[in-house]
Amino acid sequence: MVVLHNRFGRREFLTGLGAMLTGGTLVDWSSAALADEGTGLIKDIRRSIVFPGRDKVQKTGWFLPRACAVPAPDGPLVLMTVQRISGSDYYHPVCWTISSDLGRTWSQPGPIPGMGRRPVGQGVQVAVCDVVPEFHPPSRTVLAIGQNVFYKKGRFFRAQPPRRPVYTVRDAQGHWTPPTKLVWNDPRGSEIYVCGCAQRVTLPDGDLLIPLSFAPKGRVDRMVSSVRCALDGRKVSVKQVGNVLELRKRRGLLEPSITAFDGRFWMTIRAEDNHGYLSVSDDGLQWSPQQPWTWDDGQPLRMSTTQQHWLTHSDGLFLVYTRRAENNVNVFRWRAPLFLAQVDPKRRCLIRQTERVVFPLIGDGINDPKHVARMGNFDVTNVTPQQSWITVGECLPADGWRGDTLLARVIWNQPNRLVDVKTEPRP
Repeated sequence: MVVLHNRFGRREFLTGLGAMLTGGTLVDWSSAALADEGTGLIKDIRRSIVFPGRDKVQKTGWFLPRACAVPAPDGPLVLMTVQRISGSDYYHPVCWTISSDLGRTWSQPGPIPGMGRRPVGQGVQVAVCDVVPEFHPPSRTVLAIGQNVFYKKGRFFRAQPPRRPVYTVRDAQGHWTPPTKLVWNDPRGSEIYVCGCAQRVTLPDGDLLIPLSFAPKGRVDRMVSSVRCALDGRKVSVKQVGNVLELRKRRGLLEPSITAFDGRFWMTIRAEDNHGYLSVSDDGLQWSPQQPWTWDDGQPLRMSTTQQHWLTHSDGLFLVYTRRAENNVNVFRWRAPLFLAQVDPKRRCLIRQTERVVFPLIGDGINDPKHVARMGNFDVTNVTPQQSWITVGECLPADGWRGDTLLARVIWNQPNRLVDVKTEPRP
């Protein structure tokens, strides 16, 4: 995991912010938090609304909220990328918003230059989606990586041209670099190689471990691996490639995420065979054969083609996920409620008694599933030693793709040493 360092000034980071905000003002969308008391490492979970989007006044909600903490003298600034959605995989330009008070207020989202739609010929447009921002301490920049996506006549273009990772870098003066494709000249990724929605790891020397899902031309099922990359403050370049994991079922292995814990690297992987998968590595490149997620009693978790992400504390590793439950059997891909549970690192399974709800299912997941908000596209980030965040944009296709943008603060019983204590606000 990235260790935050107190090397990024608030005034530097806010330079140029006003021109990119609507009205240049902060919007207070905070609501009364709901607490979920607990024991162990997690003290409680406090839920709030970042941007309300269920009201019919809103055309659509803010979707794909993904945050990163940027060190500053008075405490971390939190930058979050968001997008509007108005159809299945049909996203509007990538925008960004910022909070300087630990998420109580947020700037009005404004577009990241070049991360919108543009024509590429024959009525097709290219855009960017599934962006994940992360602070890079050595270069004092925010690296935001997503992937390209193609549309035609206002819909997801089924005959997608080759898809690639696309990134932009924000420097300390507030400037974004032009969107750039991550170059990986490997025939195994000739059809597609992407890392959208992925958690990645910054190594002590500043290199990045980025997980990829990829396939060559003519192959439907994708494989996964990791690449070790350098970031010089503007350009990301691939240096090494890990071994390959594969699953020859439907679309194979998708949307991998990586974290570091207890001297190892851990990868969790989406699949389409009613499982999610786990793989472990000592160096972040050579991965063990994937194994399906199970409970500590050996029973498998039933998951339906949905990503999972890591919640990482210095003293414990957790998985955030969706699964089949009694109250969601008819919800699309069981994408509500959103759960978390602690990982047993020795047995490489989830501890059933630690499972708890991050965001509850709202509505009737059996008799009226169309009006249950889906929460399968979410993000996890460490913000301070005292709290980590899980963010999600509700998705309600039957209700005009509206939905609230939600924040769950995981409050720790003991400080998370993966986060520099100097980033905590001063008394």
